[in-house]
Amino acid sequence: MMFKKTLLSAGVAIATMVSSAAFSSAAFAAEKVDLLIKDATVLTMNTEKAVLENGVVAVKGNKIVAVGNADLADDYVAKTVLDVDGDIVMPGLINTHTHASMTVFRSLADDVPDRLHRYIFPLEKALVSRDMVRIGAQLGNVEMLKGGVTTYADMYYFEDEVAKTVDEIGMRAILGETVIKYPVADAANAQEGIQYAVNFIKQYKDHPRITPAFAPHAPYTNTTEVLQQITELSLALDVPVMIHLAESDRENEVIAERSGGKSPVQYMADIGALTPNLIGAHVINVNDHDIALLKKHDVGVAHNMSANIKSAKGVSPALKMFDDGLRIGLGTDGPMSGNTLSTIDEFNQVAKVHKLVNQDRAAMPPVKVIEMATMGAARALHMEDKIGSLEVGKLADIIVVDTKAPNMVPMYNPYSALVYSAYATNVRHAIVDGNILMQDRDISTVDERSIRDQALQFADKVRESVIASGEQVQ
Repeated sequence: MMFKKTLLSAGVAIATMVSSAAFSSAAFAAEKVDLLIKDATVLTMNTEKAVLENGVVAVKGNKIVAVGNADLADDYVAKTVLDVDGDIVMPGLINTHTHASMTVFRSLADDVPDRLHRYIFPLEKALVSRDMVRIGAQLGNVEMLKGGVTTYADMYYFEDEVAKTVDEIGMRAILGETVIKYPVADAANAQEGIQYAVNFIKQYKDHPRITPAFAPHAPYTNTTEVLQQITELSLALDVPVMIHLAESDRENEVIAERSGGKSPVQYMADIGALTPNLIGAHVINVNDHDIALLKKHDVGVAHNMSANIKSAKGVSPALKMFDDGLRIGLGTDGPMSGNTLSTIDEFNQVAKVHKLVNQDRAAMPPVKVIEMATMGAARALHMEDKIGSLEVGKLADIIVVDTKAPNMVPMYNPYSALVYSAYATNVRHAIVDGNILMQDRDISTVDERSIRDQALQFADKVRESVIASGEQVQ
């Protein structure tokens, strides 16, 4: 009996050793990654629009190394694991057009006719400074990140100050230094604006998350010669150009008079200013010929529904442009125009207004809206090889959206839930370049309270300035 017990004990020991060796071997074979997101409803936004239930995303460094189903998790050992309990995991949202620093002017003179020329330009002349740009951009960054925006395209003054804030919070951005024919805070004329932009571009050209750019304000606020000069420089320096295009009646009138009756898009084509480097914001007043020109020249388009309808300028034929294969993505415009910098707040309006305009309930279905906020926006910025979908080799810009919040329960269709039900506050986590910048709505890279306090202090200066000018603080 003692002999049998000894053999039995030896057998158990050997079995235990074999089991431990197999486990160690499996653990050793598992690839080490920095972040593993599991138990997710993954919206890949790849070509097939694959949706993975109980999905997994693995991140190493700043790139996605794997996307798949639950059993994929066994292949990786991660420093950080996010078990999201069925929440939506999707590409970070991309805001294709804004003026982030204008957060400090939000809610002023919202319903003033011809607001840009009568109110905004004079306000900017009095108050735009490096401090204002920094404070406003910091506030805008926090708002966007907490709403799931991981990349944005910005046009404003002192754009090097905006770049510092983007660098600090850890987001991704295309930042365009404004060029305009009027004297402004950082340039006495368009040529000084161009030189400021060139210096900025040289400073940030090789930054891993910031793409510097030219931003001529609009065709009608710059001369033909300036627009052509910027086009040539952008091609030589290989940087984007952002511009307000086909946005207003005033623009139509000025350009028609300048060009012998041509539309802004036709005019830009004729002077050689339509190139693949160009991103046109708004693009409301266009016909089929204009749309064909934009497609021919591979121009990106930023669709800003909230700002356009709030200003009563009209509804861009964005659905037609999307269906015709143009590079088009969603934007918010500045926080004096659409008032929020939340792309999620655009979803509902984009879906519903296009149904109304086209008198078709089936028009602009949710999947198209989400594509325009992710891959469509990436294409508009000519960044589709880097961001916009959750695919192996792409940069790890990822957000997690809460599906347990009352407004998201139940969730039968994730696209419909996002477009018709979600709030910006439903975004739980935000990851940019592989780094978790926000977890459970807590941003780790900047002091949100301090940023808000600085913005409130600056608002006192705005009130004093507006009252001194005899205007009403509305």
